[in-house]
Amino acid sequence: MKATIYHNPACGTSRKTLDILREHGAEVTVVEYLKQPLTRDELAGLYAEAGMRPRDGLRAKEELAMELGLAGADDEAVLQAMAAHPVLVERPLVRTEKGVRLCRPQDAVRDIL
Repeated sequence: MKATIYHNPACGTSRKTLDILREHGAEVTVVEYLKQPLTRDELAGLYAEAGMRPRDGLRAKEELAMELGLAGADDEAVLQAMAAHPVLVERPLVRTEKGVRLCRPQDAVRDIL
């Protein structure tokens, strides 16, 4: 199985999710999204595949989200902010042939293995 994880190595949940993927023998492509930011369209596509709204993938408690006033913002504003400031993207996102999941908690990845 092939998998792509949009990963932050500083995040424990992201590291645990990556471990689960590897334990299941997945051929994993790791995208460190803080170093390789996702575009607005890439983010929109991932959230659409996951069946979730962009705001559900927003790190709303991040200080920058509060500074930018994203609490009441529409999905387009949230997508634009996340593309410009990847720290606002909740992690990890994982894509396999079975779909996309925001893996919080990390065991959510098992749904797409």
